[in-house]
Amino acid sequence: MDIVRILRYVSIAEATSFLLLLLVAMPLKYGADTPQAVQVMGPIHGVLFLAYVGLVLMVRGQLGWDIKRTVLALIAAVLPVAPYFVERFWLKQAPQPEAVRA
Repeated sequence: MDIVRILRYVSIAEATSFLLLLLVAMPLKYGADTPQAVQVMGPIHGVLFLAYVGLVLMVRGQLGWDIKRTVLALIAAVLPVAPYFVERFWLKQAPQPEAVRA
């Protein structure tokens, strides 16, 4: 599996985990006095966030991104739904490597 495809999956997972943390875990913590949801989702989101940032830095050269696009992709990591847009508009249309012939 190529690194761009991995970044696509991590981008979707990171954005989803962020939304779950904000829209499910945080209300449970403060509304229902159930901090366990944040204790579970927080580290999961943290690992996905770090993976997203690392992968963006790894693939920027392969995708031909300039510094502006790279910084925007990194900023997207701290906005709740922005990684969905990065995946949809910048990664989905990225040139895919040719299939390996058997």
